[in-house]
Order: sequence, then structure tokens, then C-alpha cells
Amino acid sequence: MGLAIAISIIVIWFAHLFYILTSVQVNFTSPIFYFHVLLQGYFYTGLFITAHDAMHGTVLPRNKIANKIVGYIATFLFAGMSYNRLINNHMKHHRHPGTEDDPDFYTKSQNFFIWWGSFLFRYTTILQLVVMGVAYNLLKIWVAEINLWFFWIIPAILGTFQLFFFGTYLPHRKPHDHSMEPHKARTQKKNHLWAMLSCYFFGYHFEHHDSPGTPWWKLYKSKN
Repeated sequence: MGLAIAISIIVIWFAHLFYILTSVQVNFTSPIFYFHVLLQGYFYTGLFITAHDAMHGTVLPRNKIANKIVGYIATFLFAGMSYNRLINNHMKHHRHPGTEDDPDFYTKSQNFFIWWGSFLFRYTTILQLVVMGVAYNLLKIWVAEINLWFFWIIPAILGTFQLFFFGTYLPHRKPHDHSMEPHKARTQKKNHLWAMLSCYFFGYHFEHHDSPGTPWWKLYKSKN
């Protein structure tokens, strides 16, 4: 089931991206234009959540190779990211959440934009920039550059915003209290529809830390 869901998310992400790049016009007066941008951003979030499940080995349990392949594909499609860098840092995050040893936690400031900028900088690599630069210059041969910006680049940025806001900032920001122990993570109130729309149940973040082996699509079952 996990592998089928992962493949479905990747296919849906690609199919919608192909459609909007080739068939939708950038029109700032059209609500449909904004809908497609936001929807693609949401699909980008799902792409990363799929990679995240691969990091925890839940795409296809007990099959490290399958999880690694899905993880590499999803992170590469998201923004040419390094899956190895992501998984190493993410495991540190689970071992030391909300502390100085947590690579996802910013100890110098709790300001959203400063923390988000630090988060993006920490995960960006030279190779990633080269890959994305090459991809952009190849794609612009067939696709108008304005379409690339509004349907390919901006939705990816929106995806990082959604992931960071609901999956890192809200759950782990200070002040920390006893209800967040031992994971230094808070959780959304129980509302499965909002949890799915906001970040694929990732807002149930204490539950994720408490049971990292639970895939995103089963995480709502852990919510009391």
C-alpha cells in the first residue's frame, strides 16, 4: 500500500506539472491560475512527505533498496536535493529534537523568516544549484520562462514554506513545555481534514515523533 501511494503522489505531481506547464496560461486575473499554483505547491509538499516516509523505511517496510530509490526520486524531483544529506540530518533531528544538536532547529532566533532562511541554506548544495540550473535552461527550450517560474519554481518554494511552517516551526518552536516531552514537539488539535490539507497529517507532529515508523497516511490513527 505504501509503495502504491508513493508512486501515485509522484505520478500526480508530474502529471499536473506537465499539464500546467504546457496547457495553462499565466493570468493574474484568473482564479484558476492561482488554484493551479497552490495545488502544485501542495503536490510538492506531498512529494517531500513521500521522501520523508522513505527516510523512515515506511514506503515499503523491510525493503531498504525500494525506500532508497523512492527517496532519491522524490527528493531529486522536488528540487535536485541530496537524499543522503536529508536522511542524515533528519535522523539527527529525531535523536535530538529541539536542541542545539538538531540540524532543523535554529537556536539563535525563533523568528520565522530567519529560521526558514537558515533551514533552506542548510539543505541547499552546490550540486543542487547546478542540477536546477541545467534543468531550467533545458526546460525553457520548450516552456515559456514565465510558466517555469509560476508553475515549477514558485510551487516548490510554497511547498518548502508549508513543510517548514507545519512540520518544523509550529511543532518545535519555543517555548517548550512538559507536554512536549520527550520529543520537544507539540501537535495540532484533532481535525483530520485540516491536518491532511495543511500538511498530509504532519501537523500531528508529536505523534510522528512518538511513532516514526507510522507512514503519513496512517498517522491520523495515532491521534487521540
